Amino acid sequence: MTGSGTPQDGAPTTLSWLCHPATVFALVLLLVNDHVLKTAFPGLVTGKLSDVAGLVLAPPLVAVLLTLLVPRLPSRAAALAGLVAVGAGFAVVKSSGYAAELASSAWTVLAGPSLVRADWTDLLTLPALGLAWWSWTRSRRRPVRQRTARLVRLLVVLPPAVLAVAATSPVYYPYAVSTAMLDGSPAISVGSGYSNSDWPTSPLGGQWAVSEDGATTWRPVTEDEQRRLSRQEVGQQQACASDEPRRCYRIATGHLRVEESDDAGATWRVAWEVPDGQREELARRSPNPGDVQRHFASRDLIVYPHAGGGHEVLVANGRDGFLRRLPDGGWQRDGFIFEEGRIRTSWGEPPPLGGGGPADREMDLLLAVVLALTLGCAVAALAGHLAIRRGGGPRWWGIVSCASMLVAGIVLAAVWQRDDDTLTFMAVPFVLAVGVLTAVAMIVRASYQGALRRWIRLVLTGLLLTALLAGLPLVGWLYGTPSRTRFAVALALLATVPGVLLATRIARLVDPARGFERRYPPRPPYAPYPPHGPYPPAPYPARPPTVPDPPYPSQSSPQ
Repeated sequence: MTGSGTPQDGAPTTLSWLCHPATVFALVLLLVNDHVLKTAFPGLVTGKLSDVAGLVLAPPLVAVLLTLLVPRLPSRAAALAGLVAVGAGFAVVKSSGYAAELASSAWTVLAGPSLVRADWTDLLTLPALGLAWWSWTRSRRRPVRQRTARLVRLLVVLPPAVLAVAATSPVYYPYAVSTAMLDGSPAISVGSGYSNSDWPTSPLGGQWAVSEDGATTWRPVTEDEQRRLSRQEVGQQQACASDEPRRCYRIATGHLRVEESDDAGATWRVAWEVPDGQREELARRSPNPGDVQRHFASRDLIVYPHAGGGHEVLVANGRDGFLRRLPDGGWQRDGFIFEEGRIRTSWGEPPPLGGGGPADREMDLLLAVVLALTLGCAVAALAGHLAIRRGGGPRWWGIVSCASMLVAGIVLAAVWQRDDDTLTFMAVPFVLAVGVLTAVAMIVRASYQGALRRWIRLVLTGLLLTALLAGLPLVGWLYGTPSRTRFAVALALLATVPGVLLATRIARLVDPARGFERRYPPRPPYAPYPPHGPYPPAPYPARPPTVPDPPYPSQSSPQ
């Protein structure tokens, strides 16, 4: 029997559609274009290529998922549903800004920070659905009937197809790079980036804008002004006011802090700052915060006279935007003048200081839950190792479990900085799966070595207790107390002590003899031999009785 599907099963035909050469080519094109070509050759062509490839790949993917969820759904109905759903959804999202915003929110929940833009010109790629329909008509003649072939194609093609459709182009976030003076007017450099590999590192990595009305409105610089700014030294760590020569300002490198001096730099005091703990909480509410001390820190400043008298100070604060000191002495965070690669004419709203919580830190909430559960699984794995050793089991079980939990911990520590929230979102299931599988394997092996049922109940109790105790400081960290990540993680690690003590104490609930009997059960006794006695009669038939010979006449001896 080859395991062929029933006539009502549409999965063999839709899976053949997903593995058609045209669909596979669209999958490869989508991955290469989104992750290589768009970065190397940004523009109209690479943008439309993604839409074309997605319209060819998405309908068979939707059809396969439908037939897997509803096994008796006919393949033709699944194909039509995939084509109609993809075409209608694409048309609505690309023609409505509100629908594009909803799609961005949904995609952010599913695949990390994402941005879906409404663009009427993208509707010109809708004829690509005709290529998807053509590949369907060619594929329905060759359904994949063998169960082994279906499983192989599902494992090989389905995961990258889901990843390619779910993964969108990175969202580039604004970055206040530098400040400068151009003909007596303030100028700013605004860049953008996504991760540590592409955050701007110099003023030339941003887009310059200049204000001719005292930082009220801004315009992009001309080519001549761009050349002049690139030749002059821009940005200062310290500057003094022209109307008050003894009033000076400077930034504190590695902090969101500006200091001022009234005696030409002899003594300094803090004029404005975001404390380091509050700064970290602010950064963790932003997508892809990365290195907080590098990206959420003051970079340089300028001091320029105000038209109405007095002076103003403009500070570039990296990911936090621009900071401005008003002529009356007050400070305000002005955010950015950057939106989707274009200079805006008004300031953007900066993120508020404080008031955050788990709702504003969804990625941190996910990391906190995974860390608490991983610590609970580590305690369960330790209890399993101690039980296995007490039951006389091999030592390599503990070595393997320690190595697997170490790998999970390294991966979790690597993504904890959140340099790329998409990678963080993808790494979380791996860490959780490794921890749970390791704990389950150690508990099962310990029960095989003679662990009692009471031991299993106590191990599960220790796992939940450890996860709850470790989760308490992490919940406080999400609300800002403690505000520093290292303190919250240290308290979470300290919360595993009760679970470790419990794992050590319950190791005595292992009966080695019970484990030995379970591994080597006694053989059943042999059947006893029959009792000794006279042999049974032969199975041959009895002989008929013989007739005695007639008596011979007596012979007398001779006289």
